[in-house]
Amino acid sequence: MLVYYFTTLGGAVLKLVFVLAAWIPAFAAAAPYDIRHVEPLNWWVGMKRTELQIMVHGENISELQPSVAYPGVQMTGVERTDNPNFVFVNLKIGKAAQPGELKLQFKRGSTVVTSYPYRLEARRPHSSERRGFDSSDAIYLIVPDRFSNANPANDTAGMREAAERSNPVRRHGGDLAGMQAQLDYVRSLGFTMLWPTPVLENNQPQYSYHGYALTDYYKIDPRFGSNEDFRTFVAAANARGIGVIHDVVLNHIGTGHWWMQDMPAADWINHGTTFVPTNNQHTVAQDIHVAPEDKARFFDGWFVESMPDMNQRNKLVARYLIQNTLWWIEYANLSGIREDTYSYSDPAFLNEWNRAVFTEYPRLNIVGEEMDARPHMVAYWQKGVVNRTGFKSELPTVMDFPLTDTAPGALTAPESSGQGLIKIYEIIAADYLYADPMKLMVFPDNHDRPRVLAQVDNNVDLAKADVILMATTRGIPQVFYGTEVLIGSPKERNDGVLRADMPGGWAGDTVNAFTGAGLTAAQRDMQQFVRTLFNWRKTSTAVTRSQLTHYLPRDGQYVYFRHDGKQTVMVVLNKNPAASQLDLKRFAGVIKGARAGRNVLTGAAVDLTGPLALPAMTSAVIEW
Repeated sequence: MLVYYFTTLGGAVLKLVFVLAAWIPAFAAAAPYDIRHVEPLNWWVGMKRTELQIMVHGENISELQPSVAYPGVQMTGVERTDNPNFVFVNLKIGKAAQPGELKLQFKRGSTVVTSYPYRLEARRPHSSERRGFDSSDAIYLIVPDRFSNANPANDTAGMREAAERSNPVRRHGGDLAGMQAQLDYVRSLGFTMLWPTPVLENNQPQYSYHGYALTDYYKIDPRFGSNEDFRTFVAAANARGIGVIHDVVLNHIGTGHWWMQDMPAADWINHGTTFVPTNNQHTVAQDIHVAPEDKARFFDGWFVESMPDMNQRNKLVARYLIQNTLWWIEYANLSGIREDTYSYSDPAFLNEWNRAVFTEYPRLNIVGEEMDARPHMVAYWQKGVVNRTGFKSELPTVMDFPLTDTAPGALTAPESSGQGLIKIYEIIAADYLYADPMKLMVFPDNHDRPRVLAQVDNNVDLAKADVILMATTRGIPQVFYGTEVLIGSPKERNDGVLRADMPGGWAGDTVNAFTGAGLTAAQRDMQQFVRTLFNWRKTSTAVTRSQLTHYLPRDGQYVYFRHDGKQTVMVVLNKNPAASQLDLKRFAGVIKGARAGRNVLTGAAVDLTGPLALPAMTSAVIEW
């Protein structure tokens, strides 16, 4: 999640906190009962969840009585709020209902004053049985605005912020068409899932490129394309064996959201339209001694002034958000969900949301963001963990920020007592805190961390070691776009810069990651390294499914094994600045008499009966 932006002026680093006064223009005058919004935009017959709540927004629409007459569909109730411009219509869509168009009628007495055509669609075959992502997958993370611009004509698309590519915190013009054009490239690298950061409308006056200040929950940002373009993109990815993970924001919206012009209810947003910031103290969620006021401030405070906080204790808000997630999964044929700022949302609501998704799609997966470097803080949110507070999370997968934030320092620090590679070992050793370590998302970096290359002091060999760790340890690996061509950044977090444009994504780029044109020898080498590693990973059941055994680091080397009884993989993370020998006798209990293996990164045969020769700063992945 984007919080701070940094820039450098004359060598001085300045921190700029994004503070934006709420944008609340008045609605244009409208005729009475003029229907402006109906959400969800449509629904489907045959859903396991037979209840549907339709939000209708129109001038004084609550004065009228809704009615529905459609075979198999029953209106079960109507809910109103303190805003006469909203009415919530509750329907039950029975098994007998068929695809077609029903009319939502709004009456005064027996007179129909206005009506709205509402579509019920047929579901895809076996939609509810779709498979989500798991440890057999590898995820490629993209910031859509910064990846590839195939349609410069939509760079502004009538929105409040236009593209200005030279400015790192403005929009640059990447779009869905650009992402779709490079799907073969993503597949060639060995990735099976693609996670774009949010693609929904962010019609904010500035800092809109990142996508986390939604202004319409049912509309793709037109600078990326249309709803139909998104569905086409997902279909094109699926045709190449790539699933798409949708980045969902439940905690907050942007001040440019149309709700801020006409709030559905007085308690729709926490603190109304008044900016009350969160205290950002994640510990209050599980602190058994916490003051109630501090806990409330964490969950109910606004993330930043431009992002009003959703009141998910309001049952209408909760149901709206749940239905929106289900709508996008069904509409676009998604393969998973990544939920932003997970721990900031109301915990009871989060469980209700998870249960609703998995009731409809039991094989899907959801990963939640708890951006904390302490394993116990992250583990609190994983399903199956027993917590002292009594909270039982329903979230299956959490992001392993503890490993992400530990690995670069462990790789660059001198080896000494309590320092260096032992830090990685200790993070892995803390896996007893998790209900299922194989359901951790592991990553060298992402859109909220400096580039891994910068974090390891621009040492390419150590960057490779970090990528090897994430590709071969327990969990579900994710790689940030451009890592494979050594995109760098400052070592301090600088969001606009670390989310740099992918080389070759814009017409006229002299360096092109997609074709290889203009890449340096080091970039080509790194790209081939990533391609080799992740395409091999798809073939290795030992890495994607099996047990991990690790040994205490010694002499600048951390060795661990993945093994399933049929295949064994030995990983050596090696940070020695000079060539070294690794005595394999120490690992005889896992090697079990095997005499030969293969270095999957070089293809070379490896003699397992003698010491393993390791060039300086060169890590190894060996299988047999």
